[in-house]
Amino acid sequence: MTVWSVSPILLAIMLLAVGALSMRAGSGAGHPSGDPGGGAGQSSAKVVDWRIDNLARIGDLPVTMAGTPRVVPTEIGDAAEFNGTSDGLFLDAHPLVGLGRFTVEVLFRPAADGPTEQRFLHFEEAETGNRMLLETRLQPDGRWCLDTFLRHGEASLTLIDRGPLPPSGGWHTVGLTFDGETMTHYVDGARELSGAVAFKPLAQGRTSIGVRQNRVSWFKGRIRLIRITSDVVPPSRLLKPPATHAGD
Repeated sequence: MTVWSVSPILLAIMLLAVGALSMRAGSGAGHPSGDPGGGAGQSSAKVVDWRIDNLARIGDLPVTMAGTPRVVPTEIGDAAEFNGTSDGLFLDAHPLVGLGRFTVEVLFRPAADGPTEQRFLHFEEAETGNRMLLETRLQPDGRWCLDTFLRHGEASLTLIDRGPLPPSGGWHTVGLTFDGETMTHYVDGARELSGAVAFKPLAQGRTSIGVRQNRVSWFKGRIRLIRITSDVVPPSRLLKPPATHAGD
């Protein structure tokens, strides 16, 4: 039997090389500059980040505008600003097509003086009314609560938790997950409510940002990022609000 001898120096070099390869294999794409960390943490899930930092294209989709939304610089990067009365963005597609499991997250900054009911993200299947809605309910003191909605045919579910409520005027994150049976929503990474709903994968349709698709319930504030993941993101991996100063 032949016995191979390896010098300590050569062995150390080999171990360093193996370690470097392992680190490269385990590294991900990272997170967009200026955006909080998070993500699915699952290699099979597809993650789509829509940065709302221009008014021409979102992702690879052309934008149709209502009103005069504008892009403004903020401490975490450019964001779209909506006036709460006439500003909205419309896309002739939505990212939930065919998904039986998904997570939708938004990094946004609701204004303290907006309308009471504000639909800031709306995905809807064409001609059926099957849809997903993310909304806020603004209270007289400027605090808000998250209102989320799924509907497919006769099945629908609204989740809304009216307290304790986060203040307006700062950056926050919200998330909606659906695992094929149960819908759950989160504010700033913390779970609020969940419930069962017989929601089914949506076919092609449209997206509106800053307003419901029938142009009611306008949003006042800023939106920086919309993230869609083709699986349920665990709470520890959801977007967290950035640590920023109170003003821009």
